[in-house]
Amino acid sequence: MEKGNFKLGSLPYDRFTIESFEAEGKNILNKFKEVNSGEEQFTVHRKYYELIEKMATTRILVQLRYDGNVTDKFYEDEQNYYDSIWPRVTAFETEYKKELFNTNFRCYLEEKIGKIAFKDIEFDLKSFDECIISLKQEENTLISEYNKLLAEIKIDYEGEKLNLSLLGKYLTNKDRNIRISATKARSLELSKIKDKLDDIYDKMVKNRTEQAKKLGYKDYVELAYYIMGRTTYGIEEVRKFRNQVKKYLVPFASKLHDERRKRLELENLDSVDEGIYFKEGNPTPIGTADDIFRAGKKMYSELSEETNEFFNFMLDHELFDVLGRPNKAGGGYMEMLFTYKAPIIFANFNGTSGDIDVITHECGHAFQGFITRNDEIREHNNIKMETAETHSMSMEFFTEKWMELFFGNRADDYRKMHLEDAIAFIPYGCMVDEFQEIVYSKPELTKEERRQVWKDLEKQYKPHLKYENDEFQGEGRRWQLQKHIYMYPFYYIDYCIAQTCALQFKIKMDENYEDAWNKYLSFSKESAKDSFQNMLHHIGFKSPFEDGYMKDLVSKLDK
Repeated sequence: MEKGNFKLGSLPYDRFTIESFEAEGKNILNKFKEVNSGEEQFTVHRKYYELIEKMATTRILVQLRYDGNVTDKFYEDEQNYYDSIWPRVTAFETEYKKELFNTNFRCYLEEKIGKIAFKDIEFDLKSFDECIISLKQEENTLISEYNKLLAEIKIDYEGEKLNLSLLGKYLTNKDRNIRISATKARSLELSKIKDKLDDIYDKMVKNRTEQAKKLGYKDYVELAYYIMGRTTYGIEEVRKFRNQVKKYLVPFASKLHDERRKRLELENLDSVDEGIYFKEGNPTPIGTADDIFRAGKKMYSELSEETNEFFNFMLDHELFDVLGRPNKAGGGYMEMLFTYKAPIIFANFNGTSGDIDVITHECGHAFQGFITRNDEIREHNNIKMETAETHSMSMEFFTEKWMELFFGNRADDYRKMHLEDAIAFIPYGCMVDEFQEIVYSKPELTKEERRQVWKDLEKQYKPHLKYENDEFQGEGRRWQLQKHIYMYPFYYIDYCIAQTCALQFKIKMDENYEDAWNKYLSFSKESAKDSFQNMLHHIGFKSPFEDGYMKDLVSKLDK
């Protein structure tokens, strides 16, 4: 099949065995050691790119098809296979990167792939060793077990059997009684698996802690920062950021929550009201999924030449799998099929405004991948998560001009809801991060003590919130529905850091939209060629770790 002429659903799949991968890898590694110049090493390095991209593309294709139907036995077996071999893939990458890091032709290769790439390699080498392969295999199995457990939930509601994603439209219904009954139905089903959720996480904490100890670290917090590739900031900077959020943003968010409470004419905000912004209900998309894509096509054709080309590419190659259905894994993500130089988007449409977030947020990720897809230096797209989420969250604001296409006369309601939600999210995200820091700093905590930690943090970050109608979450279990905590530890703070940067773009576009867009394009094209802080400074923005950052941001937002 020609790489330029394909549809996602018809892409061929063949298992890429670990034996074939390691044989090719060994050949590349031997050649890398044998050559006598930087130029020759870079030629071999391109072969390394091809090998890694082939394996990554194969695994992503399996993940996409398994997530599309977690009861598909063939792709479940394939997913389990890649879960089991992936630590060996990582082991080869580590061995190869050691040679690259210690090359005699360092100066030449730094010139080709960038000095920051070598700092990334240094952190990669610190985060993995063959001694933890069996633990990584176990960790992958636990992640799949958690994902499958949530995906297979069936909630009996109003004569339907719904998964967690499809229940979402009832959880944000304008009728509070429906929200309460839907929440109770969800709580009833979740209560049946709550012990399993506790057990899986307990095993994960023990597993990850053992990984850290085997690699010689104090705890998993230290290891996680190497895994996340945070080469230009660490735990102290993140703590400082969270403290700024507590001091300046939590009071501002609380004020917005109180305004929302008054709009809803409620005495208190309960967890069932957490996702609702207007008494008449949240704005919902007009029309069908096809209507949403037609509106998206018009929006991106008008936004810029680059976005027009991008969205047509996505549609022509059918690179969206976004329709909700039974047995489909929850959540949403963007990945790159490197072999085809194509972004893919996975999500679950459920009739709420979240469907439009797919066309904006996930397309922000995909757009950045698309406009940098032809960069031959793979290291340039080794994007850290705070950078990637700045791409996506900022696109949400850039596309707000076109919300009439999706919400009609309720477009302004959507824009208000979106801004309030963006601000309110940051304290929650910081709470997720602090929870993980406490848990992994004190791995001896019992399951009950972990839930109490969550309750205590909620009082600091979300003091407005009550749990009168949700027994499951009221037990301090809200975090068990946050997949990142199980699947991608310490990722979540990146959303918070990125959201504040997206708000910088929002403030700038309200002043001068064209200038803001040009800054966004420049930031997106720079990809991972420099540090996050430097890339922000290059476009005249502040770093979230600077003194006074949050106070200044809140002051501008308050106006």
